Amino acid sequence: MKKPNNAEEFLVSRAGEDSDFRERLLGKPKETIEKELGVTLAEDHEIHVHEETYTSTHLVLPPCSKLSEAEREAAKTGVASLEYLRKTLHDPAPALRSPAPESEYVRQHAATTRELVKAGRKSIRRGLDFLESTIDENGAWHCIRFNIADPDIPRHFERPPFISALCVLALECCDEAKAKALCTATKTYLANTIEYPGLWRYYRHLPQDLDSTTTCSLVIGTHPWILLGRNVPRILANRDEEGRFMTWVLEEDEPNVVSRFRIEADPVVNANVIAYLGDNPETKAAQRWLKSLIADGSLEGSSKWYPDTVTICYAITRAMIRVQPALDQLRPLLADRILGLRDEQGEFGNILQTAQAVSALYNTGSLESIDAKRQVERLLSSQHEDGSWPELLAFGDQSLKWGAVGQIGHGSEAVTSAFCIEALERLVEILRA
Repeated sequence: MKKPNNAEEFLVSRAGEDSDFRERLLGKPKETIEKELGVTLAEDHEIHVHEETYTSTHLVLPPCSKLSEAEREAAKTGVASLEYLRKTLHDPAPALRSPAPESEYVRQHAATTRELVKAGRKSIRRGLDFLESTIDENGAWHCIRFNIADPDIPRHFERPPFISALCVLALECCDEAKAKALCTATKTYLANTIEYPGLWRYYRHLPQDLDSTTTCSLVIGTHPWILLGRNVPRILANRDEEGRFMTWVLEEDEPNVVSRFRIEADPVVNANVIAYLGDNPETKAAQRWLKSLIADGSLEGSSKWYPDTVTICYAITRAMIRVQPALDQLRPLLADRILGLRDEQGEFGNILQTAQAVSALYNTGSLESIDAKRQVERLLSSQHEDGSWPELLAFGDQSLKWGAVGQIGHGSEAVTSAFCIEALERLVEILRA
C-alpha cells in the first residue's frame, strides 16, 4: 500500500476500527506495522504501543537533545567564533585538482554502442571504487566549502548530513553491490544524525532546515520517526502566506544566524518537500508555484542556494517522478527548458551540469532528444585515473544578490562523481534499449 502522510494517525484510526488489528498492534507492534505498511524497520529500533484507558493516562516525553546545554548555547553564537567554526568544518581541504586529460579511449576510437555500454559500466565501477575510498567510517560523504570571491580563504572539508543524502539520492539508481553497500552505510549515518521529531540541520550553528530534512527523510523513509510522519506537522507549519515552504525552521531556543540572508521560498527546497510529502492538499500551493516558475520561464536566478538552472530542473524532475501523476503535465515543458540550456555546441556546460541535465531528461522521458553516445564519451573523458570526476560547484550563493552573505560554494569530487554515476546509469540503459 501507499504510505499515508501521517502513518501514525492512520494506524491509530485503523486500531479504532479493527479490534483484531488493535490486538496485533499492541502485542507485536513492529511486525504489525511492517506488514500493514509494507516496510522493513531497523532491527535496533524498538517500537512500543501504549493503550490508554478510562483510568490510565500515558504522558510520552520526547528524547533529550543530542547536544548538551553548553553545546546548544555555543551553537547560538557559533558563527562568530572561528574556533567553533573550525570544529564544524573539519580539516583544511587540499587544493583544487586540475581537470582530467581527455581519455585516450575516447580520443582514439569511434566507439560502437556496445563498446560504449561496456566502457560505461567499467567507468561506473571505477567511480564506485573511488567513492568507497572517500566515505568515512561513519558512512558520511564529504564536501568542500570554498569562497569564490576570495581564494585566500582556506578550503575546508565538511560532512553535513545533507551532502550524504543528496549523493545517495543520485546513487540509488545504481544496482551495483558496492553502490548498495555505500547507500546502506550512509543511511546508518543519517539515522545517527537525526534530531527529534525527524529534522536535520546543515551546520550545528545553523537552525534546522527543510532542505536537509526532506532529502534525509527521502533516504531513510523507513526510520520509525519518518515512517510515522512525526516531522510532518513541523514541516507543514513552516509555510508562508502563499503556501510555499520556507527553508529555515526557526524556534526560540535555536540558533538564528540566518537573519541577514534569510531567503525563504526556494524552488529546490519546495521541490524536495513535495517529493517527500507527496501530492496532497498541503503541497498544492507549492506545486502551483513551481509550475508558474516553469511556465513563465522564471527558473533562472530563482534560487539562492542552487545558482544553476539545470540543478533546479533536476530537483523538480525528481519530485515529479515521486508524485506521479500530479506534475506529469510538466514533463514536456521541463524537457524544453533543459534542452534550451545547451550552448552553440549542444553542450550543457561543465560535467556536473551535463550529468544533472542527462538525469533530468531521463526523468522527463526525453533522454532520446540528445546524443546519448556523445554524452557517454564526454563523461568517460572527464574521469580521473582514480575513478573520480572533477570537483565543481554543486550549490551555494555565488553573488550578493540575496543579502550580505554570499559567494560561498560547496562541491567535491565525491559529489560530482555521484551525479556522474547516475547519469551513466541512465545513458547505458538508453543505449541498451
